[in-house]
Amino acid sequence: MDGWFSETSDVWPGIALSIEIEKTLFSTKSDFQQIDLFETRHHGRMLVLDGIIQLTDFDEFAYQEMLAHTPLFAHPFPEKVLVIGGGDGGILREIARHEKVRTIDICEIDEAVIQVSRKYLPEMGCGFDDPRVTLHIADGNEFIGQHPDEYDVIIVDSSDPVGPGEILFEGGFYEHCRRALKKNGILAIQGESFFLHPDLVQKMMKCIKELFKIHAYSTFLVPTFTGGHIGICLGSKGPALKMPARKIPKKIQSRLEYYTAKVHEASFVLPRFAEKLIEEA
Repeated sequence: MDGWFSETSDVWPGIALSIEIEKTLFSTKSDFQQIDLFETRHHGRMLVLDGIIQLTDFDEFAYQEMLAHTPLFAHPFPEKVLVIGGGDGGILREIARHEKVRTIDICEIDEAVIQVSRKYLPEMGCGFDDPRVTLHIADGNEFIGQHPDEYDVIIVDSSDPVGPGEILFEGGFYEHCRRALKKNGILAIQGESFFLHPDLVQKMMKCIKELFKIHAYSTFLVPTFTGGHIGICLGSKGPALKMPARKIPKKIQSRLEYYTAKVHEASFVLPRFAEKLIEEA
């Protein structure tokens, strides 16, 4: 494919996001979804699953840093971390910056996504090279139900609620996540857009609020996502969520492009309509 790639979806009807591409680097239908990898004119490489943009080189750091470091720095001492989804490896790359973390499990249903990322997106695929990482090719909902009271932090880096990622937006999955967390565990779930998916955000936060006394919704900018931003639904068994529990080491901060302690706190400040959305969940 040459020219322009236009993202359209029933998830956000009536909206299209177009990015100019130079060539198709990879295209295949896996057992679970259509996988496309493009070289774009201005945004570097772009991963698309079932016609929906997952990331570009241009701004992937914003998503990976916020979804990883917001829950990790909210936890006072994260030692064992689970990632569900995240087959591109970017979240693993960010988790690996934390020396306190001893074990990183990742459960990804589609091994083909991992293979594509490691070959074509090495800046993210390198996350799988960390010796603390153990890869599990499995259904995330089934996997997490088999690991009670095991993780300090669980990060759900899911695609949108269609195809293989649909089950990761259901209440039963959140219950499995809560049981899989240790006493002071934190859950962070890719939380969609309160502009484009208010009903879905409200549904997700209703589930989180029923399961976790401490809960919050964080939002941040990702220009190549439709709507230009995305959120994180967070639930905690103990630690506060809206500020880092630890000082960010200079070694980590010097390598980050988006996340800071101030950005962490600011990400929980929502426009009034979004506040009401969460309050009424």
